[in-house]
Amino acid sequence: MDFSTENVDTDIAVVRGDGRLNMVSAPQLRETVLAALDAGRRRIVVDLSNTSFMDSSGLGALIGCLKSARQADGDLRIAAPNEQLRMVLKLSNVDRVLRSYDSADEAYRD
Repeated sequence: MDFSTENVDTDIAVVRGDGRLNMVSAPQLRETVLAALDAGRRRIVVDLSNTSFMDSSGLGALIGCLKSARQADGDLRIAAPNEQLRMVLKLSNVDRVLRSYDSADEAYRD
């Protein structure tokens, strides 16, 4: 899974991935989010619209990224998870901590 970052504003970055968010790609997500935070982006949106699958490693990466963003006085939100991703978030109760939005645009406008 490759990740790209789009800088939307001086403090907002949208991180997009295409593929499976699992134990192989989870470290890449962490690195990408940390790089955005290091570049001064404090509001991070992880766009999951092209993420077909997520396992517990991917879930752990999202939680770790949320923690890193909050430690940097920022926030992390997720956008456009598919039904499988929503189920993983709900079953793990992470949906209570990491709210999802229908689109990346909606996530950083709220």
